[in-house]
Amino acid sequence: MIVRSFKDIEGTDRHVRAASGTWESKRIVLAKERVGFSVHETILYAGTQTDMWYANHIEAVVCVQGDAELTDRETGTTYRITPGTMYLLNGHERHTLRVKEDFRCICVFNPPVTGREDHDENGVYPLLTEPEPESAHEEV
Repeated sequence: MIVRSFKDIEGTDRHVRAASGTWESKRIVLAKERVGFSVHETILYAGTQTDMWYANHIEAVVCVQGDAELTDRETGTTYRITPGTMYLLNGHERHTLRVKEDFRCICVFNPPVTGREDHDENGVYPLLTEPEPESAHEEV
Protein backbone atom coordinates (compact mmCIF):
# COMPACT_ATOMS: atom_id res chain seq x y z
CA MET A 1 0.00 0.00 0.00
CA ILE A 2 1.23 3.49 -0.86
CA VAL A 3 -0.03 6.58 0.94
CA ARG A 4 1.29 10.02 0.02
CA SER A 5 -0.04 13.52 -0.48
CA PHE A 6 0.60 16.11 -3.17
CA LYS A 7 2.12 18.24 -0.40
CA ASP A 8 4.62 15.40 0.31
CA ILE A 9 6.02 15.62 -3.21
CA GLU A 10 6.39 19.41 -3.48
CA GLY A 11 9.98 20.24 -4.35
CA THR A 12 10.93 16.63 -5.15
CA ASP A 13 11.72 15.10 -8.55
CA ARG A 14 7.99 14.25 -8.81
CA HIS A 15 7.19 18.00 -8.89
CA VAL A 16 7.85 18.86 -12.53
CA ARG A 17 7.76 22.29 -14.16
CA ALA A 18 7.40 22.54 -17.93
CA ALA A 19 10.30 23.98 -19.89
CA SER A 20 7.67 26.17 -21.61
CA GLY A 21 6.73 27.75 -18.28
CA THR A 22 3.00 27.17 -18.89
CA TRP A 23 2.37 24.45 -16.29
CA GLU A 24 3.61 22.47 -13.32
CA SER A 25 2.68 18.94 -12.35
CA LYS A 26 2.87 16.91 -9.15
CA ARG A 27 3.11 13.27 -10.19
CA ILE A 28 1.82 11.27 -7.26
CA VAL A 29 1.71 7.86 -9.02
CA LEU A 30 4.34 7.05 -11.65
CA ALA A 31 5.39 4.13 -13.86
CA LYS A 32 7.82 2.93 -11.17
CA GLU A 33 4.84 2.03 -8.97
CA ARG A 34 3.96 -0.55 -11.67
CA VAL A 35 0.17 -0.21 -11.48
CA GLY A 36 -0.48 0.45 -15.18
CA PHE A 37 -1.31 4.19 -14.96
CA SER A 38 0.03 7.43 -13.55
CA VAL A 39 -1.83 10.16 -11.62
CA HIS A 40 -0.89 13.84 -11.55
CA GLU A 41 -2.17 17.12 -10.19
CA THR A 42 -1.38 19.68 -12.86
CA ILE A 43 -1.76 23.45 -12.77
CA LEU A 44 -1.77 25.35 -16.04
CA TYR A 45 -1.30 29.09 -15.60
CA ALA A 46 -3.84 31.80 -16.49
CA GLY A 47 -3.15 33.54 -19.79
CA THR A 48 -1.20 30.63 -21.27
CA GLN A 49 -1.85 28.38 -24.23
CA THR A 50 -0.45 24.85 -24.47
CA ASP A 51 -0.57 22.72 -27.62
CA MET A 52 -0.52 19.02 -26.84
CA TRP A 53 -0.76 15.71 -28.65
CA TYR A 54 -0.46 12.52 -26.63
CA ALA A 55 0.45 10.28 -29.54
CA ASN A 56 1.76 7.63 -27.10
CA HIS A 57 -0.70 7.94 -24.20
CA ILE A 58 -4.38 8.07 -23.32
CA GLU A 59 -5.17 10.86 -20.85
CA ALA A 60 -8.23 11.55 -18.71
CA VAL A 61 -8.45 15.01 -17.13
CA VAL A 62 -10.82 16.19 -14.40
CA CYS A 63 -10.91 19.94 -13.73
CA VAL A 64 -11.09 20.75 -10.02
CA GLN A 65 -10.45 24.51 -10.21
CA GLY A 66 -10.22 27.22 -12.86
CA ASP A 67 -11.50 27.92 -16.33
CA ALA A 68 -10.10 26.97 -19.74
CA GLU A 69 -11.03 26.42 -23.35
CA LEU A 70 -10.12 23.08 -24.89
CA THR A 71 -9.92 22.94 -28.68
CA ASP A 72 -9.81 19.66 -30.58
CA ARG A 73 -7.42 20.71 -33.35
CA GLU A 74 -8.60 17.86 -35.55
CA THR A 75 -12.26 18.94 -35.61
CA GLY A 76 -12.00 22.60 -34.59
CA THR A 77 -14.54 22.02 -31.80
CA THR A 78 -13.97 24.10 -28.66
CA TYR A 79 -15.23 23.15 -25.19
CA ARG A 80 -15.33 25.18 -21.99
CA ILE A 81 -13.72 23.25 -19.15
CA THR A 82 -14.67 24.25 -15.59
CA PRO A 83 -14.67 22.47 -12.21
CA GLY A 84 -16.40 19.10 -12.40
CA THR A 85 -15.80 18.72 -16.15
CA MET A 86 -13.82 15.75 -17.47
CA TYR A 87 -12.27 15.25 -20.87
CA LEU A 88 -10.80 12.04 -22.20
CA LEU A 89 -8.25 12.02 -25.01
CA ASN A 90 -9.07 8.47 -26.07
CA GLY A 91 -8.22 8.99 -29.74
CA HIS A 92 -4.81 10.67 -29.33
CA GLU A 93 -6.38 13.99 -30.36
CA ARG A 94 -4.18 17.00 -31.02
CA HIS A 95 -5.53 19.65 -28.69
CA THR A 96 -4.93 23.14 -27.32
CA LEU A 97 -5.74 24.36 -23.83
CA ARG A 98 -6.21 28.14 -23.45
CA VAL A 99 -6.29 28.98 -19.76
CA LYS A 100 -8.47 31.87 -18.62
CA GLU A 101 -8.04 31.31 -14.85
CA ASP A 102 -5.36 29.12 -13.21
CA PHE A 103 -6.52 25.62 -14.12
CA ARG A 104 -5.96 22.81 -11.60
CA CYS A 105 -6.78 19.31 -12.74
CA ILE A 106 -6.21 15.67 -11.88
CA CYS A 107 -4.82 13.68 -14.82
CA VAL A 108 -4.53 9.94 -15.36
CA PHE A 109 -2.19 8.57 -18.05
CA ASN A 110 -2.00 5.14 -19.64
CA PRO A 111 0.64 3.96 -20.21
CA PRO A 112 1.99 5.61 -17.08
CA VAL A 113 4.58 8.36 -17.34
CA THR A 114 7.96 8.08 -15.61
CA GLY A 115 8.01 11.68 -14.39
CA ARG A 116 10.83 12.70 -16.75
CA GLU A 117 8.59 13.63 -19.69
CA ASP A 118 8.02 17.09 -21.12
CA HIS A 119 6.23 18.04 -24.33
CA ASP A 120 8.40 18.02 -27.45
CA GLU A 121 8.05 20.49 -30.34
CA ASN A 122 4.84 18.70 -31.45
CA GLY A 123 3.30 18.66 -27.97
CA VAL A 124 4.04 14.94 -27.57
CA TYR A 125 5.33 13.14 -24.48
CA PRO A 126 7.94 10.57 -25.48
CA LEU A 127 7.17 7.00 -24.53
CA LEU A 128 9.66 6.43 -21.69
CA THR A 129 9.73 3.28 -19.61
CA GLU A 130 11.13 2.21 -16.27
CA PRO A 131 13.61 -0.67 -16.16
CA GLU A 132 12.22 -3.93 -14.83
CA PRO A 133 13.10 -4.61 -11.19
CA GLU A 134 15.78 -7.23 -10.65
CA SER A 135 13.46 -9.33 -8.53
CA ALA A 136 9.72 -9.47 -8.04
CA HIS A 137 10.21 -8.44 -4.38
CA GLU A 138 12.34 -5.39 -5.03
CA GLU A 139 11.06 -2.08 -3.61
CA VAL A 140 9.88 0.41 -6.24
